[in-house]
Amino acid sequence: MSPTLSRFPLPAGFGQRMHRRDALRIGSVTAASTLASIFAPGRVRANPEQARTGKPASAHSVILLWMAGGVTHHESFDPKPDAPEEIRGSLSTIPTRLPGVRFSAVCPELAKIADRLAIVRTYAPGSDDHFLAQAMALSGRKVTPAQITSEPNVGAVVSKLHGPRAGFPGYIAVPGVTRPGPPPKNLFVGGWLGAQYGPFPTGGSPKNADFTAKVQEASEEEFNRQALQLAEGLTDQRLSARESLRARLDAKLRGFEAAVSVNDHYTGAFKMLQSPKVRGALDLTQEPDAVRERYGRTKVGSRCLLARRLVEAGARFVMVDYGYDPEYGNLWDNHNAASQNFPHICEMAQRPYHVAGMDRAFAGLLNDLMERGLLDRTLVVFLTDFGRTPKINKNGGRDHWGKAGSIFFAGGGTQGGRVIGATDKIGAFPTTPAYTPWDVAATIYQAIGIPLDTALHDQQDRQLLLLPEGEPIPEVLG
Repeated sequence: MSPTLSRFPLPAGFGQRMHRRDALRIGSVTAASTLASIFAPGRVRANPEQARTGKPASAHSVILLWMAGGVTHHESFDPKPDAPEEIRGSLSTIPTRLPGVRFSAVCPELAKIADRLAIVRTYAPGSDDHFLAQAMALSGRKVTPAQITSEPNVGAVVSKLHGPRAGFPGYIAVPGVTRPGPPPKNLFVGGWLGAQYGPFPTGGSPKNADFTAKVQEASEEEFNRQALQLAEGLTDQRLSARESLRARLDAKLRGFEAAVSVNDHYTGAFKMLQSPKVRGALDLTQEPDAVRERYGRTKVGSRCLLARRLVEAGARFVMVDYGYDPEYGNLWDNHNAASQNFPHICEMAQRPYHVAGMDRAFAGLLNDLMERGLLDRTLVVFLTDFGRTPKINKNGGRDHWGKAGSIFFAGGGTQGGRVIGATDKIGAFPTTPAYTPWDVAATIYQAIGIPLDTALHDQQDRQLLLLPEGEPIPEVLG
């Protein structure tokens, strides 16, 4: 949907902060085929000599909380209680565990654990366009309209350089069905690294690709297990027979390099389809009711809980995908145009599938990870397209605002209890340095032990920079 932006003058020098590196320093058979591409081994790994030039990894796994659509910062982590009502809205604010730091009243659970968060209030992608802002956030790279599906996601890079682990693909999306539009676009991609490095989506194909109509869909648990369900009539025994047939065919072709590579891919795919550990990690019915309630029996709650189960079982990079929904529409894109049929933004934020539900789910995840001894080695990153306009529009919504927004980091070496950056008195512009998608990506790469001068190669064997721009946010990691 096209933004209807309130007009505010850009401050001098806004958007000019950047870092640049001067140079590069040296189930069914179909289900099995899809899974096979995910397990393709990367031809280029991080150079061990280069790896010694980077900092040691502080995170064993990453959970990316991807809220596509533009989460409002005014009704979450950067409220402005002293601003005029058309800016602040009708919601009150509450204190957090950090002296002098307040959140919106719909974030009580995260307020209780703010001492574990590194909150960035000056996240600024510099674009008000969904496609561009989302592609930049997911890839950590500047993009043009022609590049929104060609630049590899950060998870794809992690998958290529670090590979699969514990029977899981290197990059998993839960459920991986968000398609911004119109027209619908799949931005969860391996890009020029190759499709095999795109995410394995636990939810299979979207039920309704443009997410404009409200439809009845399967339960969240059933939806999240679609990709590992065998086709009707294809039993485990039949799958094993097909694996045996595959092995016999490959034996005939042994000696051909390409055949060996394909065999490796299919071996990983069959193992994943048949692994009780992998299939069990996707089964939320194994969780006690008390745990389910802690996260909230909502889509975002279930997806956060599934992410915890996956990293606990050994998955390396898991993206929680919650944005454009067939039941609720464009969840975070709250212009409140007539076609959206949303309530006022301040009422919307209180609903269990909006900011209030996000607060409960994120806090449930962080508390659960901590109690299980997983938070210190799991980097959790909340990321969205951009913030929303300071001024509430005439329909009671907020429009796109790429000049400022709020995100956070937790766990995995994060220095918690920090608010990084500040915006002006109406939440319009940063009054301290702004941070970009490429800075976020650099922070993730540093945390998981990928040196920023790592060389990558595309499918045409061209050598490319891991990150042309961007530096780790210094206040986030120790």
